[in-house]
Amino acid sequence: MPTTRETILTALADLLRTVPHVPVLRGEVLPERVPSAGLLILRDGDPGDPGVTLSPLRYHYQHRAEIEAVVQGTDRDSAFAMLTARIGAALAVDRTLGGRCDWVEAEAPRPVDLPVEGAASLKAAVITVVLHYSTTDPLA
Repeated sequence: MPTTRETILTALADLLRTVPHVPVLRGEVLPERVPSAGLLILRDGDPGDPGVTLSPLRYHYQHRAEIEAVVQGTDRDSAFAMLTARIGAALAVDRTLGGRCDWVEAEAPRPVDLPVEGAASLKAAVITVVLHYSTTDPLA
């Protein structure tokens, strides 16, 4: 039986897969080739220290998952702007991931340009997505 955390991360990956023409990987290394529309890699991130209520016992998390957004090519700035806007639009469609968490919000990316020897440069950023949820057990 999957944990609450895994269920939420899987739902987030599934929501990101609704971004048209952009492959979404989970916990993978950056492949040698980046598709023209870009690439997203979801990292599990850090659940952080939970807030705790005792009656009933609940652990309240602000889990910081990470999306690595990568584009490559000559028009990187425009492609990256479009990719991040599409991520934002996908998240806005379902801020509770089908009722699996209380709220989902993304933080602004800090993009960097990365040179690639013998190929077009990459533009990439880690986009932190904060997942607000509660559980009855920190291991469940």
